[in-house]
Amino acid sequence: MREKLLSIGDDSWIEDSNGRKAYKANGKAVRVRDTFILEDASGQEVAKIQEKAIALRDKMTIEMPGNNATIMKRAVGIRDRFKIDLDNGPDLTAMGNFLEHEYTIEQDGTKVAEISKKWFRIRDTYGVEVEQGANIPLILAITVAIDSLVGD
Repeated sequence: MREKLLSIGDDSWIEDSNGRKAYKANGKAVRVRDTFILEDASGQEVAKIQEKAIALRDKMTIEMPGNNATIMKRAVGIRDRFKIDLDNGPDLTAMGNFLEHEYTIEQDGTKVAEISKKWFRIRDTYGVEVEQGANIPLILAITVAIDSLVGD
């Protein structure tokens, strides 16, 4: 994922392993709360990522066809951790160093994605490696949500 250096809102292009633009996280700057629209390469919305308006802890929701999710930072624990509650399916957990973009997303103790800057030398760029069979738009939406929550 690569962030534009100058943009209105927080737009980020997500490229595939061949460097082709596959998804865009389109930030909506005029909103009171953080809102992103994840679009595929043709500009079709695949997910809406939005900060919860009233919450005791930082929380974001993801609205997708067939599965919604709520992401919240765990208040207790030795390691940084986010809990991802899915409406349909087993919940996910993200653990690691979020400020440095070095973390994994797991489902039932099995890694479904790894997020890392170590593969890149370009500033504001990090990779999202998604395991086979995982829901790619969901994993990317989770990554955008965590990035927004950590950046606040």
